Amino acid sequence: MAKIVECVPNFSEGRDIKIINAIAGAISSVHGVKFISAEPDKDYNRTVVTFIGHPEAVVEAAFKSTKTAAELIDMTLHKGEHPRLGATDVVPFVPVSGVSMKDCVKLAQEFGRRVGEELAIPIYLYEEAATLPERRNLSTIRKGEYEGLPAKLKDPTWKTDFGPTSFNAKSGATVTGARAFLIAYNVNLNTSDTKLANEIALRIRESGRVKKDAEGHPILDEKGQKVNIPGSLKAVKAMGVLLEAHQIAQVSINLVDYKVTPPHIAFEEVQKQAATLGIRVTGSEIVGLTPKEALVMAGKFYENGTSDEEKLLAVAIDRLGLSELEQFDPHKKIIEYQL
Repeated sequence: MAKIVECVPNFSEGRDIKIINAIAGAISSVHGVKFISAEPDKDYNRTVVTFIGHPEAVVEAAFKSTKTAAELIDMTLHKGEHPRLGATDVVPFVPVSGVSMKDCVKLAQEFGRRVGEELAIPIYLYEEAATLPERRNLSTIRKGEYEGLPAKLKDPTWKTDFGPTSFNAKSGATVTGARAFLIAYNVNLNTSDTKLANEIALRIRESGRVKKDAEGHPILDEKGQKVNIPGSLKAVKAMGVLLEAHQIAQVSINLVDYKVTPPHIAFEEVQKQAATLGIRVTGSEIVGLTPKEALVMAGKFYENGTSDEEKLLAVAIDRLGLSELEQFDPHKKIIEYQL
């Protein structure tokens, strides 16, 4: 079995096509890597890049693209809807075939060490590569974002895993790690009110929200800890965002384990919650790639009784409204078709 790793770095630039092309070019220049896609978002001011290849080649491509981003992106000028820490914001390594999660942890460590030493960018490890339990969650590391990074770096509890502890104003910090296949899945609403989208996100995400009293103060338990109300879906992270280009709000979702909560279950739950708020779901989108299995599962959910994969995929694309904002091409969006 061939050793194949997927890498899905997120860069804090979604508007300047020259910079995006330069980053993509740095990746494509590495032998043993297949560049899959670069998906910029002007509102997020962020580009999600996907490439696959042999483990060592993937690390080299990740480093070259990070170096290019450090040269071309100035975080002191960056503004965007999506939370971020640095020019190269997050670099996950994902096992696809012939490699284990432990192998990908080693790749993240190798990448992080090199970026920290050669590019002087502070590095934090997350998910399976995390060195501390509280660093597993990307949103926890990102708390305070780029603007809060100078204070974070001075806090001993936030000592970097690799690289300097001093603030790199131009490049910020980078988070890297190893994780299971994540599906970036956004559900579109027929409103531009991000408060409603965020309310749905709070209701569905696994971490839920802090329970509050009638005056809006957090309720504490007998140990003085905040009481949390868990969300309705497991293995789900979510937040509400505004997609300015279309003037719609989205529930932006990370399905961190699609076998626990696949796209169609998230879609149905968002529909259910939206209805209680007097709004409705109009469609959805997948950012980056998805395993074919996730859409086959959706096809079977909506049209049980057929085993024809092409028909199941067509049903899933239609019922999830995956082509509402941009035509969904399964040959470009399903990872198995890229190998």
